[in-house]
Amino acid sequence: MTDNLYKKSAVEVVDLLRRGEVSPLELIDEVEARTNVVELDINALPTLCFDRAREHARRLMRDKPEPTQRGWLAGLPLGIKDLTDVEGVRTTYGSPIFANHVPDKSHPLVCRIENHGGIVVAKSNTPEFGAGGSTFNEVFGRTCNPWNTALTPAGSTGGGAAALAAGEIWLAHGSDHGGSLRRPATYCSVVGLRPSPGRVTRGTVSNLFSPLSVQGPMARNVPDLALFLDAMAGFCSSDPMTFDAPAKSFADALTDAEVPRKVAFAETLGGSPVDEETRRLCREAMRHFKSLGSEVTEITFDIVDLEKTFLALRSQHFVVDRELQLQTHRDQIKPDIVWNTELGFSQSTRDLAGAERARASLYQQFQELFSDYDLLVTPGANTPAFDVNLRHPERIDGVALEHYMGASLLTSAVTLSASPALSIPCDFDQFGRAVGLQIVGKPRGEAALLSAGAMFEREAGLAELLPIDPRSGTVPPV
Repeated sequence: MTDNLYKKSAVEVVDLLRRGEVSPLELIDEVEARTNVVELDINALPTLCFDRAREHARRLMRDKPEPTQRGWLAGLPLGIKDLTDVEGVRTTYGSPIFANHVPDKSHPLVCRIENHGGIVVAKSNTPEFGAGGSTFNEVFGRTCNPWNTALTPAGSTGGGAAALAAGEIWLAHGSDHGGSLRRPATYCSVVGLRPSPGRVTRGTVSNLFSPLSVQGPMARNVPDLALFLDAMAGFCSSDPMTFDAPAKSFADALTDAEVPRKVAFAETLGGSPVDEETRRLCREAMRHFKSLGSEVTEITFDIVDLEKTFLALRSQHFVVDRELQLQTHRDQIKPDIVWNTELGFSQSTRDLAGAERARASLYQQFQELFSDYDLLVTPGANTPAFDVNLRHPERIDGVALEHYMGASLLTSAVTLSASPALSIPCDFDQFGRAVGLQIVGKPRGEAALLSAGAMFEREAGLAELLPIDPRSGTVPPV
């Protein structure tokens, strides 16, 4: 049964687990074999923990001999982003400060996932402290995009996205502040979900009362994504923003979904520059919603001072997270993080008050939109995958970028709205780079959002291309 199990979906493999046709130990062997084949090409899972995984699997099989008792994931191996603690497993946060850090306690979300039958086999690579649109750090180096190893998988959940596309794991955990689940999913032609704030616990972060950064799932297709969200969602006493999981599972919500009645398409948000071919391909991909019977309307979505508002709030977030580290380890922290934190230092109370008012206004804009439309759809990223050796693209659609967040404003705008957002593949550009959509739903509307995404996915058919063997290539001209 272990031949080519890595090619099956998570839902299919979990079904095999529940029927007793494959064991968690066999799946761990499958992951180990696949990583031996592809990991040298992409560097997506720099920390492997197969011994711990096998111990967990044996304990799970001993304590719960009936596979149907093992929770949503039933013994499925998966990857955890290297920003999130796993007991007894090297966890570096992509920082040389923590290069040898081994936590003695797992993050509450990891505990929840393991309690639902997930088995951690690896930590996925991430930029330093998750800050960056390209996945590299001084501890583990660069992660490459399996579709073209000369290109980046984006960041900051780039390791998870690359590992999924290359068939190393069936599910990847990640986090998202300005697009860290969504852009890597777009670049690697997988699916990623930024849930509504409070849907998934953030556990022990210092910014417990901020809705900017969330934890969430990534997978190769939408049904797998829904399954993983079921294993993550729910109230957690460690996180004051969390709330109970829905009575009806996200996986079950896919089975009786209704076609979205009205869909709004915007080629950009707040005037953020978007690659010309990306705009065209995303617009053309709306034909799949039309084929489903949805009414699609192209709109213009203006946001006043989008970049200023997001940077103000993000920078304050960085002050909370990084101020003390800058005092003690400034020389070990990369310039982008120093810049973002010092931007926060320079802000006045009036600056922050203005950003909060702007965020409240933006939220109302989205609510007014959702009073008329079921979904908002935009390109999944401002530009396709770029040179793996760059921190960020230098220009987008002829516009020079002044900082590393300039390539993330499409996704950052949605972060400010507190809406759930799904990244889903829709096409490939002339250079073979993956292009995707960002599908935005109503706050706490993950069930309807995932259902719409599953319908779109069936129409587009791109999920059937995965997994792939890593492919070498060259960097397309700018």
